[in-house]
Amino acid sequence: MSLIEKINDRRQVLHGWIKQGFGRTSGNARPRTGGRAGRVSGNLKLARERARDAFKH
Repeated sequence: MSLIEKINDRRQVLHGWIKQGFGRTSGNARPRTGGRAGRVSGNLKLARERARDAFKH
């Protein structure tokens, strides 16, 4: 896993947390669900890269 990919995936997870928190405080469901989707997507990418690295070595 390259460092750039790792940073981008972590950034996506963090952005999801921020977006979800904004949705909670504003009472708007759209940012809240979008933030959750961003978090899940980022975590799946990280898991995929970890699995790829585990089988590579």
